[in-house]
Amino acid sequence: MNSWRDRINQLGGRTRFVICRIFIHLSGAEVAPLLGVLNRAAREAVDEDGDMQVLGEGLVDICQNLIQLDTYWQSAANEGDVFWSEGEAEEYVTELFTDSAQRYLSEPDFSQSASNRDEPLTLPATQNLIVMITVAYEGEVPELEADLSNVSALQAGLKALINLHYQGRLRAIQVHFSPAQFGEELTSDQVLVNFPELIPL
Repeated sequence: MNSWRDRINQLGGRTRFVICRIFIHLSGAEVAPLLGVLNRAAREAVDEDGDMQVLGEGLVDICQNLIQLDTYWQSAANEGDVFWSEGEAEEYVTELFTDSAQRYLSEPDFSQSASNRDEPLTLPATQNLIVMITVAYEGEVPELEADLSNVSALQAGLKALINLHYQGRLRAIQVHFSPAQFGEELTSDQVLVNFPELIPL
């Protein structure tokens, strides 16, 4: 992403904004507990009205869990762009957020009570889980501005996200996941249809 225009803008003292989105597809019965981690982080973000510190702590928790489950990674993809205008960066963030939210089964429903006594104690566990992480940050992070469609690069990218939180450089964070709640199932065919950008790891 480093071009001559980047270098000219850097010399002019302008702030470099990077927006990136990472897709990670996990498969196996063992990935079901990650859905609990994702829902907890989402609920805390809603409860705290999108507070960046809370969002960042949730992102760290999610990234650490994803790294621990790397043996279940099946495919991945990433995309992004560099901006020198905050307004243009915000527009691109909104575009990616909207696209992620519209992906198949990617919106958790927090309107229903978690303590519904009529629900069965056991729910079918999905074999597939897609996690979509979109962030905006200031500066340059080579680990996130590269092709992350191999295991070692993806591990480095997730660790870089954790570091960005602790460095206080994140400006926007959004995590979507499909399926968004227990009891919903994402089949292998639905993965292919709804997430065509994924590249096998």
